[in-house]
Amino acid sequence: MVERDEPEVVGRRVQRLRVERGLTQRQLAEPTYTPAYVSTLEAGRVRPSDEALKHLAGRLGVDFEELATGRPARLVTDLRLRLTEAQHALATGEAEEAARRYRALLTEAEQHGLDEEQAAALLGLGECGIDTGDLDAARDFFERAERCLAGASLPARVPALRGRAVAHYLAGELRYAVYLLESTLDELNRGGLHDPDALLLLYASVIGPYMDMGAAARAAQAAEFALALAPQVADPALVARMHRSVARTLLAEGRLAEADASLAKAAELYRRLQLRTELAGCHWMRGHVHAQNGELERAEGELRQAQAMLPAQRAALHRSQVAVELADVLHRRGRSEEAAALLREVLDDLSPERGAVHAAGAHRLLGIIAEDVRDTEAAEEHYVRALGLLERAGAAGDLADLCRMLGDLLRRTGRVEAALDAYRTGLGHRTSPGTTTLGPAPAQPPL
Repeated sequence: MVERDEPEVVGRRVQRLRVERGLTQRQLAEPTYTPAYVSTLEAGRVRPSDEALKHLAGRLGVDFEELATGRPARLVTDLRLRLTEAQHALATGEAEEAARRYRALLTEAEQHGLDEEQAAALLGLGECGIDTGDLDAARDFFERAERCLAGASLPARVPALRGRAVAHYLAGELRYAVYLLESTLDELNRGGLHDPDALLLLYASVIGPYMDMGAAARAAQAAEFALALAPQVADPALVARMHRSVARTLLAEGRLAEADASLAKAAELYRRLQLRTELAGCHWMRGHVHAQNGELERAEGELRQAQAMLPAQRAALHRSQVAVELADVLHRRGRSEEAAALLREVLDDLSPERGAVHAAGAHRLLGIIAEDVRDTEAAEEHYVRALGLLERAGAAGDLADLCRMLGDLLRRTGRVEAALDAYRTGLGHRTSPGTTTLGPAPAQPPL
């Protein structure tokens, strides 16, 4: 049923259209209604029935919905079609073009009071912000989308909640990102709102923060739930994203062949869907698999393909993640100068507020390269910078390993007390995964 404007608004619209067409009230009314009825309607003193509005719309030569709401005919259908085009532009790596389309759609949706379409455009703009690295803007768009959907069910609000969590995660705010994702999962599962798409989106998204916080057990459990939910989900893009996220936990467990198979499934789905940016992520993860398996030449090929596929203009965070991985492979292949140059480029694109974990990875590797050439002062500086970034992000697992590396460096240079301090700091972060850095696990879905 079409939600109409108030009687006085409809009345003024009828009067305006009648005058524009040069019709009298009698001509508009006949043969079904009287001039007095039209006069009363135009004055806003009566709420017309659907039948009356259809008659008047036919006489005025407009669509029933346009007369009842003021919206041009087929407006909503047109907006949704253009939303799909914007989504395709974003999925194929054209984030700036997609943002331009989403902004135009948002303006039209706001003009006509279309909350659902406003929310879709805001979600798209948020995803564009994630893609281009404008995380503050992304968070704002996701928050606005949540407000538009305030009256909707929790599953309908999940994409906005998840987007906000991802923005916080990429900004290095791991614990808050996990809080948002876990609390939403808990509310869905405890409330019996077992929407497979919403649950899969949340479980796939929480794997990365879990891994960076050293909570491998929770990451593995989230991957298990995601895989169990996948057969119930019709959206192949969502399933592909899940396969890519699950691969991270398989890697952590040393199950390289299974991780590669999971990524191959995701890559095939993304090829069919032409989701270029997500497919680049699959090549990045495949490169990581090959690197872990010692196949450095194949790893370099996959990572360079990922770099080539990512949008060159402003996809700083995605490209930086790939670049750090590629630099590690280049260093291991004996091309340390090339690796160091690549890492310095990464650091030019990042800051403590944006991409802290990736920046820490770049400093860590620069420290290793400096140690290789006996430049202990530069190595220590890079390790200390990496520690500061990881402490801000709460990446417990990486912190513990980095403290060990810094402690070893300090011990070799004769600073035993400082080395002991570094080791103690590392031990403080070497906790049982998922027990001290996180609260109770969220309720489980009924599988």
